Amino acid sequence: MALTFYNTLTRKKEIFEPVMPGKVSMYNCGPTVYNYAHIGNFRAYIFEDLLKRYLKFKGYDVTQVMNLTDVDDKIIKKCAETGTTIGEYTDTYKKAFFHDLETLNIDKAEIFPAATEHIPEMVALVKKLMERGLAYRASDGNIFFKISAFPEYGKLQHLDMANLKSGARVDDDEYDKESVNDFALWKAWKPEDGNVFWETELGKGRPGWHIECSAMSMKYLGETFDIHTGGVDNMFPHHENEIAQSEGATGHPFVKYWLHCEHLLWENSKMSKSLGNIIYIGGLIEKSYTPAAIRYTLLTTHYRQKLNFSLTLLDASVNTLKRFDDFLFELQHVSEGEVAPEVREICAKMLQKFEADMDDDLNISPALSAVFDAVREINRIKREKLLNEGDRTEILNALKKIDSVLGVIFLKQEPASGIDEDYIFQKIKERNEARTNKDWEKADAIRDELDEMGIELLDRKDGTGYKIKN
Repeated sequence: MALTFYNTLTRKKEIFEPVMPGKVSMYNCGPTVYNYAHIGNFRAYIFEDLLKRYLKFKGYDVTQVMNLTDVDDKIIKKCAETGTTIGEYTDTYKKAFFHDLETLNIDKAEIFPAATEHIPEMVALVKKLMERGLAYRASDGNIFFKISAFPEYGKLQHLDMANLKSGARVDDDEYDKESVNDFALWKAWKPEDGNVFWETELGKGRPGWHIECSAMSMKYLGETFDIHTGGVDNMFPHHENEIAQSEGATGHPFVKYWLHCEHLLWENSKMSKSLGNIIYIGGLIEKSYTPAAIRYTLLTTHYRQKLNFSLTLLDASVNTLKRFDDFLFELQHVSEGEVAPEVREICAKMLQKFEADMDDDLNISPALSAVFDAVREINRIKREKLLNEGDRTEILNALKKIDSVLGVIFLKQEPASGIDEDYIFQKIKERNEARTNKDWEKADAIRDELDEMGIELLDRKDGTGYKIKN
């Protein structure tokens, strides 16, 4: 089956054919670093990570660009409230974002362009739009995109432009579909902007939010690139305006495939400060949920479906991952020998089904079912006979290939104490020596020490293993 994605632009599934064979150019709307990113944001980032990992699984060379919006209306307001510069204010949230990416095992993008470092590119793009008659300067000094001069405006959101009021303007970065008006490309400096401005050919001011992504994506990926992603809340006005700016300036199609991720709900409600239900990654870690459990919970619902996130759902993920851990632990106990045909067939079927489902617009639920079905089949065989080394290698290789996409099965979970695996194995060795010497007091002391670290020792006929207690 060919790899297909649901393209928001055309409202249908399409076979994926990149601009350049074998290579994929992908742009993701990253965080606006005026606050910490919450789990709703990370729902989209996990989806984009799954997408990138799967494209690499399919053999593509992927170039991913994820922007950092470090200047916009909200940030300027926060800087004024706190008496800080943009750099001082946003640096904390940039660092926290990268820390959370690492925590959740999200592959970093090849390029993380910051808006404040690309002002010349934005100025050049605005100038080109003015030269083409698609932008104009208003009496207040702001420069606006003239949407009536771009006949295809509204094609992503499928807007009805029949009642467009010519010349009406909006200079806020974010607004709803009922406020379809000319939007700001460049905002002239106002006293309330404080020290946030750039002296440019366009005058003293700063860029509008939408021009940032157009300028940065085309700088690194070209005038036409393969995939643009984001949350459904980015479709309008942000992505609609990106299309107008970019295609208006170049005369070429901007993006081939638009993929949008649905909202994350917290216990059936949209997350909001007013409801007091904003949840951050660090808060879940403090509740003793592992990064693997958080990641698994965020990726197991199809990206075009709403995800109703809850602690109950997280607990279910913990139990699922524990079954994987137990399964992997059992694979340590094998005999010598070559892989059995039955095991090879189960692994091949799992990989084939996983790929077929993921080819269908990243259809993650049945893809995961293929993995669970294979584990159940292998467990059935293990109850009948001891697996051999060949079986173990075949199974682990298949699971590692799948986990290159999922990023959770082999995600190493360090004990809460931070003690590493080498230390644990050293203590197991010391305990085994103590038991051989019938030094039961020392052996029990080592077991108790590891138990306090959250490590449970498992004694079997063929040796001692361990697992991390939940």
